[in-house]
Amino acid sequence: MRIATWNVNSITARLPRLLAWLEKNSPDVLCIQETKCAEEQFPFDDLRALGYETAVNATGRWNGVALLSKAGLEDVVVGLPGGPLYEEVDEPRALSATCGPVRVWSVYVPNGREVGHEHYAYKLRWFEALRAAVAEDAAGERPFAVLGDYNVAPTDDDVWDPSVFEGMTHVTPAEREALEHLRQAGLDDVVPRPLKYDRPYTYWDYRQLAFPKNRGMRIDLVYANKAFGEAVTDAYVDREERKGKGASDHAPVVVDLDVPAA
Repeated sequence: MRIATWNVNSITARLPRLLAWLEKNSPDVLCIQETKCAEEQFPFDDLRALGYETAVNATGRWNGVALLSKAGLEDVVVGLPGGPLYEEVDEPRALSATCGPVRVWSVYVPNGREVGHEHYAYKLRWFEALRAAVAEDAAGERPFAVLGDYNVAPTDDDVWDPSVFEGMTHVTPAEREALEHLRQAGLDDVVPRPLKYDRPYTYWDYRQLAFPKNRGMRIDLVYANKAFGEAVTDAYVDREERKGKGASDHAPVVVDLDVPAA
């Protein structure tokens, strides 16, 4: 079974690339973040033509997550149960479902903007709610994983130059402590292999030639319980998809599992 996660940075802008990538790589499940469209604008028909059922949590221009599955979509939960609001809005940042033998979440963790900003405090509260919401599945025997754009680099090795990010979001002790609390719920970081260079970065800014200079970060993560982790046969960052005109600033992370696709 193949499961992937990808922040597409607008499914409308990236649709031709997304469809081509799905045809080439044929994941059983794809977790998508930053759809940047309302549900009524989502390309359900195009995805159905490739054999995918789709669940969506999207309300408009910003944020938005989706789950695409060839293995079924059962027990869909839209949103983060018990999650905080931001400026009285329940942002569309989480979606979970059972896809055949596995249960997965697609998450788009708040960015945080800058340390001390209310969005940063919201980000930390959001992580607390996520930990509470996934605790039961994380401790269970069914393969389970939370995939998506976490907007946190777990360690200094996950950024191209830690000194550049000093005092900024994505690398602060509080954010990394939130990741540690999530791991303590029974999840481990499935670290993918890079297809080039020595570090599996998943995000490169559009500016200042960050991608060709490999000035990246690993912020798209797969946090999995024991049953999921033990079934992993391969995991990699599809860096090739970050190349060329019209690419997202994130690359897909692909995980292969030794479980029946159902």
